[in-house]
Amino acid sequence: MTDDQPVFVPAVPYDEATEQGFLSRFDPGTRTLPVGFQVDPRFKPLDIEIVLEKDVAVVLRDGVTMYIDVLRPAGTEKVPVIVAWSPYGKSRGHAPMYVQLFQLLGMDTGMVSGLMKFEGPDPAFWCAHGYAVCNPDPRGSFNSEGDIRVWSRQEGEDYHDLIEWLGVQDWCNGKVAGSGNSYLAISQWFAAAEKPPHLAAIAPWEGMSDIYRDLVLRGGIPDFPFPHRVAQSFVGKNRREDLVAEGERHPLLDGLWESKIPDFESITVPAYIVASYSNNIHTPGTFRGWRRISSTQKWLRIHNTMEWPDYYEEANQNDLLRFFDRYLKGVENDWEETPRVRYALLDLEGGDRINLPAREFPPEDVSVVKYHLEAATHSLSVEAPAEGARAFYDAESGQGLVSFTVRFDAPVEFVGYPKVRLWVEADGSDDMDLFVLLQKLDSGGRPLEQINVPNRGPQMEAVTAQGAAILKYKGSNGRLRASMRRLDDALSTDEIPVHSFDRVEKLVPGEIACVDIDMFPIGLAIHAGEQLRLVVSGHHLLGGVMPGTDNVQPDNHGRHVIHTGGRHASYLQLPVRAVGTA
Repeated sequence: MTDDQPVFVPAVPYDEATEQGFLSRFDPGTRTLPVGFQVDPRFKPLDIEIVLEKDVAVVLRDGVTMYIDVLRPAGTEKVPVIVAWSPYGKSRGHAPMYVQLFQLLGMDTGMVSGLMKFEGPDPAFWCAHGYAVCNPDPRGSFNSEGDIRVWSRQEGEDYHDLIEWLGVQDWCNGKVAGSGNSYLAISQWFAAAEKPPHLAAIAPWEGMSDIYRDLVLRGGIPDFPFPHRVAQSFVGKNRREDLVAEGERHPLLDGLWESKIPDFESITVPAYIVASYSNNIHTPGTFRGWRRISSTQKWLRIHNTMEWPDYYEEANQNDLLRFFDRYLKGVENDWEETPRVRYALLDLEGGDRINLPAREFPPEDVSVVKYHLEAATHSLSVEAPAEGARAFYDAESGQGLVSFTVRFDAPVEFVGYPKVRLWVEADGSDDMDLFVLLQKLDSGGRPLEQINVPNRGPQMEAVTAQGAAILKYKGSNGRLRASMRRLDDALSTDEIPVHSFDRVEKLVPGEIACVDIDMFPIGLAIHAGEQLRLVVSGHHLLGGVMPGTDNVQPDNHGRHVIHTGGRHASYLQLPVRAVGTA
């Protein structure tokens, strides 16, 4: 086995008798779901008659057979088809675990039919508007042959083959698109990079685009709890790829991880991309995909909630419908007049603004301002301190941190990409796992945070108090292992440092090293008297990404020293849209 080969372990065993989704048993054939059909009384009834082609065999280029379900409007009119690609099961959209998730988030199951794949397009909506929906079980999952590959160019090739198979079916008009959250978004980057001729558009709705940098070893720091958890969803009869074992065996960004980065420059189809500032799994990757794909017809919408409720909101489904109507049906609906960027400006006090138009992100009227760290006063200032100073914390303590604050006398907006440059020293160690968090504070110094889902009651407050970071926005964050500080000069810009992660450069005693840390993009409004606080810590302050998921465990020892001023002018760089004088 060569060094860049994937690692496989047995998949989660598939027991058909335990599957609880509608028609989850393997049962090839065609049937019709009548008007008024419901998978369960808690779900929306169908408004139209839908033809369900179940467990249809599709043979991939290497002879492996995968199985798909197709749901399409009854009748003879040829329709475009939307693919929902993930290994999470093609007939489990109303399984109890997902019903419980909707209830936790405060989402009404009556807004969907339950016929959709988890995180995927709802056939009740799309078939009623003249589209088919394809729910595949990709290679290795459930009854499909082969081994499960996770977020890779191999998966892109398989997705390509399915698109080409769908595009020539007698019920299809030859136009195929992708849609969905998370895995269903990530897979679209890989599929589009393969340039299948029948692919007419993509709509990735929050999805990673670099599995090393976004998930398994973000900042060069092993972060295995969520990859371990998601692996429990990889059900099949053979083997599954093991991201945790790959992270342990491949701590540097080598050929294996390169295969999990799509060829962005090859993506040229029209793209409707949805992002948020708050998704601790998907935010960096979604914005990276937006920046790097070559499509000349691409639109970015940045919302202020969480991907699941945003995806099924009626206004957003109708917005996506206009996009798909334009590029899958050729409808002249002036879609091109839609602003190329619509962004959210978070207030975190009930006054968020959404769908603000711009030609690009960050908007053209944004300028970059450096706020220098001052260790002596624990403050941030646009003036670099003339004298050097130090701040430090116990790196082994779960409470170890230092913070730096600035108060604004007039309103100001921050829209774009923050970054931090720190001059650091490891006292008692040869490495440092650094975590940074940018918080908005009210005039009295209280951190302002915002739950991202409809359920904002005591239960959700408790769930998100120490973790479940994907459900509550607490500020822009970043992380970096100091020995991985080498920048990739080809990919880095002044606003967005990108690390190569191809070498380890340990610190030596007494060395003061310069590290650049990229942070999540922001759209944040500050009112007069409010503050920003930059926290530098040896642990991740946001906790695990999902309820029940453990936090990342840093490998820190000794004491971390942050140098400021003089020859070691550490700073926070922010994208500023001034609406007054800061």
